[in-house]
Amino acid sequence: MTASGYIAMTRPVNSLMIGLAVLVGEAVAISTIRLDLASLAGYLTGVFITAFSMVINDMLDYDVDKANGAMRPLVQGTASMAGAKALSAALLAAGLLCSLYTGLATFLIAAVFACVATLYNWKLKERGFPGNVAVALSMMIPFIYGGVLVQGIRWNPVLDMMAMTAFLAGVGREVIKGITDVEGDSLRNVKSIARTKGAKAAGYTGAFFFLAAVCSSLVPALTMRTSVYYDVVIGATDLLFIGLAFYVTRKTTKEDARLAKELALVGMFTGMVGFLLQGLFGGA
Repeated sequence: MTASGYIAMTRPVNSLMIGLAVLVGEAVAISTIRLDLASLAGYLTGVFITAFSMVINDMLDYDVDKANGAMRPLVQGTASMAGAKALSAALLAAGLLCSLYTGLATFLIAAVFACVATLYNWKLKERGFPGNVAVALSMMIPFIYGGVLVQGIRWNPVLDMMAMTAFLAGVGREVIKGITDVEGDSLRNVKSIARTKGAKAAGYTGAFFFLAAVCSSLVPALTMRTSVYYDVVIGATDLLFIGLAFYVTRKTTKEDARLAKELALVGMFTGMVGFLLQGLFGGA
């Protein structure tokens, strides 16, 4: 067992990106970047709760990862189940404590975030599409969390459309991801669209949600004055997702789906940048 094995279980890049999403949510909500202990606590909440969910995923997906040939720490033997259980408990406690530091509302959102992640790994993943929705909610919640942390519970059109866009793109990506995991998913009898309806149906479903995300991202431009930064970055991102929508309806092999889900992740990141720029520069 090695420290690097346990670190790898947390999928650091994913966890750090969710922490960043919290900071982006804060910045969009109040149109400025705030550097204080509350923001740090929000960032760490996103990192710790996401890392917790990743460790739980590795624990419950051991057989699936082994069948898929995934080079995960538990499969490789660089981490143990006992160690993973202890790590997951520590990460959950740390995340909830950080969220409690900024108030009851953020604590409750973090608790919901942790519950959604746990339910997904435990049961919802096997249900197929409901599991895809649960993962997408986990991509959406950090933005809402950041907004609530700095401005309380209130309507913010840019922030809320950013969260919705992330959700829709996330559903599409998860549906496409199911094409790459068909073999391993059979071990847990995961009723993904790819397994129950076929790769073609998964491709069309993923394309629908990619295009829905494009429509969602256009709402700010249609309802308010958007900055040139937003128009350029979101315009380029939308072109990527439109291209992906056409791609996944025609290319549905495992390799094609793997490429599509990676490109979708790139698009989700650039989309987040576009919304951040709009939040900071408004109608500039």
